[in-house]
Amino acid sequence: MDSICMDRVSVRVAVDGGDAPKTLLHEVTLDLPERRIGVIGANGSGKSTLLRLLNGLVEPSEGTVMVHGQDTVSAGRRVRGNVGFVFTDPLSQLVMPTGREDVELSLRRTVKSRKERTARAEAVLDRFGLLGLADQSIYELSGGERQLLALAVVLAVDPAVLVLDEPSTLLDLRNRELLRTTIAGLEQQVVMSTHDLDLVLDMDRVLVVDSGQIVFDGGAVAAVGHYRRLCASSLANGRLGGRQ
Repeated sequence: MDSICMDRVSVRVAVDGGDAPKTLLHEVTLDLPERRIGVIGANGSGKSTLLRLLNGLVEPSEGTVMVHGQDTVSAGRRVRGNVGFVFTDPLSQLVMPTGREDVELSLRRTVKSRKERTARAEAVLDRFGLLGLADQSIYELSGGERQLLALAVVLAVDPAVLVLDEPSTLLDLRNRELLRTTIAGLEQQVVMSTHDLDLVLDMDRVLVVDSGQIVFDGGAVAAVGHYRRLCASSLANGRLGGRQ
């Protein structure tokens, strides 16, 4: 079943000094078979929590999350093998001194031949225009180059689902367009949160998250319009964000 399903999912966390837990998501039910799914909302609205449910980084306090037929709690390891996650800050997932080493490390479990790993790594880096930077320190790369490298590392192992948490934040226009065309050409199911409302217009379906709930679910143009009205209303009422 090539779909992502959430059934009455809530996420609550304990708060230091508080009598009651804080609700990050509240009774979310979704069936997401589309290939390109966007998630938009204010900072603290629950977007990242929603995305992190998809590979078991966050477990539901109530309800179930199924990704392509596998439960993210009882089959967490298999889910993480099938769901690639790209974080907003690439330095949180780049662990080796150079891009070549990072991509080869991601291939180590599935590609046993050193020669084949090197060839595969070079092919992935070349796809993202990073082959010329393969042996530079990751700390010498620009923020955009690091973000593209993190994406290359995740895609090297060919996951079934690609989850992107605000991937265009550090990208200049050229690299943003490279990201855009790359996403369009991927075979994977893609779930992406972003503040880039032009980028989200490429999505087949867009969810608007506010205060831990899905407040709109539909086409990209209609979703962006709803989100703009929501932001305008929040500003008028002096409310600038949702829950953390």
